[in-house]
Amino acid sequence: MLLTTPSILQFKSLSLANPFLHGATAPTPHLFKPGASSAAGPPPSSAGLPVIKAMRSLQGRVVCATNDKTVAVEVVRLAPHPKYKRRVRMKKKYQAHDPLNRFQVGDIVQLEKGRPISKTKTFWAVPVPGRAGAKAVEEAAPPQELGIPLESES
Repeated sequence: MLLTTPSILQFKSLSLANPFLHGATAPTPHLFKPGASSAAGPPPSSAGLPVIKAMRSLQGRVVCATNDKTVAVEVVRLAPHPKYKRRVRMKKKYQAHDPLNRFQVGDIVQLEKGRPISKTKTFWAVPVPGRAGAKAVEEAAPPQELGIPLESES
């Protein structure tokens, strides 16, 4: 019998280096699947760096508040002209969610990105914290007089 020869027996005792050959499905510990929990865990992240939130927050003016729980906000930005390279104003209107209907036309609001609420609404309208207080302070403080008589008064 040929199977009992020592040269063939030593090949049968060898194990394969790649567990995925011949139908074996044992996962290797150095692979990470995002959906599955594994003992190795996710790859290390940079904890010291800040999270970049591009296009998550915009600021604009309310141009339409007639719909229920929805406001149309016009965001103005400066962008270079494609041909003339001069900075021009670009305007775009976004639909934002206003659950309490508290914004009127002309209000300055901040748009925060969230999950899609409808086909066109993915932003939430929140009041800008510094805007409302600045106007009230300016109007509350009366102009101070210097106490020096003018030439026309004497």
